[in-house]
Amino acid sequence: MSDLPLLLADIGATNARFGLAVDGALNESRIFACADFESPADAALAFLADIPADARPRRGAFALAGPVLGDEVTMINRGWTFSLEETRKALGLDRFVAVNDFTAVALAAPRLGRADVMTVGGGTAVAGAPVAVLGPGSGLGVSGLLPRPIDGQGKGGWVALSGEGGHATMAACDDREAEVLAALRARFGHVSAERVLSGPGLSALYGALAEVDGEMLSEAPEAAEITAAGLAQSDPLAVETIDLFCAMLGTVAGNLALTLGAAGGVLVAGGIVPRLGDRFARTPFRARFEDKGRLRPYLEKIPTAVVTHPLPAFLGLTQALED
Repeated sequence: MSDLPLLLADIGATNARFGLAVDGALNESRIFACADFESPADAALAFLADIPADARPRRGAFALAGPVLGDEVTMINRGWTFSLEETRKALGLDRFVAVNDFTAVALAAPRLGRADVMTVGGGTAVAGAPVAVLGPGSGLGVSGLLPRPIDGQGKGGWVALSGEGGHATMAACDDREAEVLAALRARFGHVSAERVLSGPGLSALYGALAEVDGEMLSEAPEAAEITAAGLAQSDPLAVETIDLFCAMLGTVAGNLALTLGAAGGVLVAGGIVPRLGDRFARTPFRARFEDKGRLRPYLEKIPTAVVTHPLPAFLGLTQALED
């Protein structure tokens, strides 16, 4: 079994990326649209279809965009409910691990090198201190990495948190944000951080900003259009939307850093922020991250960085299988 590849999967609300890893190196990966399948097992079987039975993986690990609390998993933004044990059997795996997608990203943190991140402000990470992890994509993933106490055999390590912090209530930090959130509350009721810090959140922010300025849009642009127009500075409202998005992300990141005592740093992952490139460093993100009144000096020392590695969840899944 040791010479067989590992089956790895990072499954979100929109896409499922599968890969085969041998000795820590990714040999092959493909992306499938989740809408084309009834379950993660169906998508995985499509990925494995061309692999001979005697060469198929016997161990696998999936990162799932949703809470993993037992055998039955529901991916809220995808509408899938399925059994982990039935998935293992369907794929012919002897060992199968499933974790929340941002738990996997958190597990990847110790494996990331300097070339895998883009630093955006702060001091030097404290070795062995908690690390905060968050990132907007189809939703908002939130996790953290905590040091594990050294046991009687002298072994320590890390423990990754699994939660749904993206659904915590979004707070306003100035009058303009209060107006935007009020407009969104009138439409959605509860306004979570994920409601604004995600792909759909970019569209929601754009529409709410237009509404606050007296313009009711029949339909807001998609996230990719807003990002492109904002980076090209061809649409002032798109520029403001990106800045507001990043400011709110800074608010949430600062809250998370305070909650976890993340002197080990804050990592921003997900599909949206890396696409902003150097522009992200010029947004209000870092200023808002530090803007916590008397705790500003505490946060000024904490480094924040964008994860630029293309597959951080795969790194974390490999660690999950080893653990």
